[in-house]
Amino acid sequence: MGRHGTIAGRKEAQDRKRAASFTKYVRLITVAARGGADPDYNVALKHAIEKAKSINMPNDNINRAIKKGSGADGSAAFDSLNYEGYGPGGVAVIVESLTDNRNRTASSVKAAFDKNGGNLGVSGSVSYMFERKGVIEIEKTDKTNEEEIMEIALEAGMEDMQVYDDSFYITTDIKDFISVSDALKEKGYELLESDLEYVPSIEVETLSDEDLDKLRKMIDVLESNDDVQKVHHNYSGEL
Repeated sequence: MGRHGTIAGRKEAQDRKRAASFTKYVRLITVAARGGADPDYNVALKHAIEKAKSINMPNDNINRAIKKGSGADGSAAFDSLNYEGYGPGGVAVIVESLTDNRNRTASSVKAAFDKNGGNLGVSGSVSYMFERKGVIEIEKTDKTNEEEIMEIALEAGMEDMQVYDDSFYITTDIKDFISVSDALKEKGYELLESDLEYVPSIEVETLSDEDLDKLRKMIDVLESNDDVQKVHHNYSGEL
């Protein structure tokens, strides 16, 4: 199973997300910093900081989030929760959230499913169709070298690489994710995508126009929620 959509579509979606607020990334850093305030010894924090810098978050914001998460100001009360269910057309959906109010988040996520033809389920209702993986995507250009990318990534611990018309899509075990992404960056490769994802083992390949429209609306509503960190699904087409 591979990526969702084309590079152009993914870039457009990423630009929309970057244009939102820093709230999600502040929460991500805050929670990661519970494991230690030094990113050199806290892989989760290092990754969260890199994600924040990718949307040009000021260092002051990053440092305040680390201070808050490490307990220096006595206030860090976010819980990490996943919600699972089915969207329109039977598309499996996993919603990752960081929240300081479980009731508020649960109510908002349920409403997003209900109002757009979905059905929020219980824990485990769809997660069996996904695997937690490190995902790295590199845009294919005149300067990229498939053999070199393959060699670097394999040596660092890559599991698999799929080659598309416009990109290289690499998956790793969670424990090897940082080493593979760091190895590629050290060789000068720009990573279009670099994150931990729920990768589907079963995909929905076609949807009616009506279901596709509802799915887009549902995911947009979820992603606009500050409590929601990421929405994963098993629809293989472009959203």
